[in-house]
Amino acid sequence: MTTENLSDVTTGTSTTETGSDSTDNANYADSRDTTEGRVYTVSGGDWDDVIADAQHDERMVINMGPQHPSTHGVLRLVLEMEGETVTQLRSVIGYLHTGIEKNCEYRTWTQGVTFVTRMDYLAPLSTEMAYCLGVEKLLQIEAPRRAQLLRVMLLEINRIGSHLVYIATGGMELGATTAMTLGFREREEVLHLLEHLTGLRMNHAFIRPGGLAQDMPADYVEVVKAFLKTMKERLPLYDKLFTGQPIWRNRLKGVGYLPVDACLALGVTGPVLRSAGLPWDLRKTEPYSCYDEFEFDVPVDNGADCWSRYLIRVHEMHESLKIIEQCLEKLEPGPVMVEDKKIAWPAQLSIGSDGMGNSLEHVKKIMGQSMESLIHHFKLVTEGFKVPPGQVYAPVESPRGELGVHLVSDGGTRPLRVHVREPSFVNLQSMPAMAEGGLVADVIAAIASIDPVMGGVDR
Repeated sequence: MTTENLSDVTTGTSTTETGSDSTDNANYADSRDTTEGRVYTVSGGDWDDVIADAQHDERMVINMGPQHPSTHGVLRLVLEMEGETVTQLRSVIGYLHTGIEKNCEYRTWTQGVTFVTRMDYLAPLSTEMAYCLGVEKLLQIEAPRRAQLLRVMLLEINRIGSHLVYIATGGMELGATTAMTLGFREREEVLHLLEHLTGLRMNHAFIRPGGLAQDMPADYVEVVKAFLKTMKERLPLYDKLFTGQPIWRNRLKGVGYLPVDACLALGVTGPVLRSAGLPWDLRKTEPYSCYDEFEFDVPVDNGADCWSRYLIRVHEMHESLKIIEQCLEKLEPGPVMVEDKKIAWPAQLSIGSDGMGNSLEHVKKIMGQSMESLIHHFKLVTEGFKVPPGQVYAPVESPRGELGVHLVSDGGTRPLRVHVREPSFVNLQSMPAMAEGGLVADVIAAIASIDPVMGGVDR
């Protein structure tokens, strides 16, 4: 056994010809001796790039986030500042990455719904809707009319809840603490209603390929009408508290300016685009799920700033109430899932005592009367249904803008590829354009006006 290439344990340095002396600090971190001992300064990653850019003596670089109460979750903003003016802004994401898209490729088409609903956790039904529309396009099927109308109703209830969180969190971040208490009070009404209708407050997985998981409860009309009455009484309070408030107006007016050409160049959609004067709303421009039958307005403004985005979202909540009312008028009895038994899972199951959708009546029927039904149910739940080969893109108008799902099928029971065009992710590109040249305090207003959800950004 040779000892030529062994390290010298007394010094810790390599004794080979290519070894280096430990006193050579060229490749090591900078150090300095203090009364407490030697201290090393370690740097690296994107921070080095930022420091290298900040050559001006009067400028400083600071981190806002990712553990910051005003960056809408785990978002890190690296700000280069001169005094209180932001000269450069970089958005750093990835702190909430969950790999949802890749996970969907290892599950059946129906199981994918339970993953995508967790992306935008403030508007989970929008993601479910886009995903299911994509699967239905590949299957070349259409959900029954009752299911389509109920989907619209649920989406608009969810839109109101999402916009309420925008007002609540945006107001709180700018110092209007009453906005938080009021916004979440009204959102609680939304979540109570969704829980009554779907069984869950959030992450519903209620919209399924082919229709809905189940029909509405027997008293849904009375419950939804009570919700409409409550919201019509409470929404005017927001105009009284904020729209006519000079401090709120001055805090948002002219802040986070992003004109229509910049929106188009960056792919920005939703209230941010409509605040710049372009009435692009997929519910009107590319209608889906019976939206072309409804009478409602698309709020538009030309201020292109935080104030316009606030006005648009408040107006949109009133329009959503109008759509929900029309849904109740249009709804008629009928199926909420396609008739094809090879796809229709598990709409025919009533909720059992375990809350899992396996009632004793159904279990008794398929186990005691029909072996074929039991086999079919088992294979449908464990293997799932096959989807013809192809690829499709299905967009919907989420509260944050165009949310599209790109699905690729190889003819199997699982997606070959799932990719989501998440509006929070795309819209976040506009942060430097909105914030650079403005004050650091206005960064908070700008990020709140985009209303990003980091679960959707990182997914």
